[in-house]
Amino acid sequence: MSSRHTTTIAGSLLTASFSAVMILSFTAVADDTGPESGKGGKAVDEAPAGVRLTTELPERISVDNSSEKASITATVKNGGSKESDSIRLLVVGFDGLRVKNVEGCTAIAAKDLPEGSNSGFSCAVGKLAADASKSYDVDATFDLGKTGKICLPVQDAAGKKTFWQQGPVPFGTTNPSPNAPATPLLLGTDNQPAAPGGDELPRTGAGDDVLPLGAAGAALLAAGAAGLWWTGRRRPRPS
Repeated sequence: MSSRHTTTIAGSLLTASFSAVMILSFTAVADDTGPESGKGGKAVDEAPAGVRLTTELPERISVDNSSEKASITATVKNGGSKESDSIRLLVVGFDGLRVKNVEGCTAIAAKDLPEGSNSGFSCAVGKLAADASKSYDVDATFDLGKTGKICLPVQDAAGKKTFWQQGPVPFGTTNPSPNAPATPLLLGTDNQPAAPGGDELPRTGAGDDVLPLGAAGAALLAAGAAGLWWTGRRRPRPS
């Protein structure tokens, strides 16, 4: 076999190997959700003795740059020593993060959504045994030109008490990847859009570019008839 022919084959194999490495790398980015975290969570109403309810979200998610689709796992846990009464988990999206579906859960009507949110689902968890957890697959979209937040409250079945609330906590990146197939986002990070003038995030509504937990709390308490919750109170306006 001539040395020229040998060189051509070797070059083709090298190109194929490089392409395979690139594909595997992108697949790893898309599938890597990382460990789960309770970042942005806090206890609200006191849970029954022996019951300790919390939630977790993945530290990292990936958004498809073409479809804007993202998958998120929302987990509710009972880290206590006793079984809980019937509880429910709510999954609510804000700004650029829109919750499209939560497996086994019911959509919250648009008129009953809290101020500033764009979507939400209510999940009837039922009783949760001691040291047990239950996870839900969340289908979402993320507009990478905006910030995006998610919130996971855990309530009693009637929605009168909130034992735990994670968020609204942001997902985002300070290093956008517009030319890649997917953009990895980190929990607890404000999104920085990849666009001219991206140093200033676009407004998504009057006054909701920054949504304090307390302000969101008042909005959801006002929707008590729909069984929605939240923590905190609106700051009194000066007279």
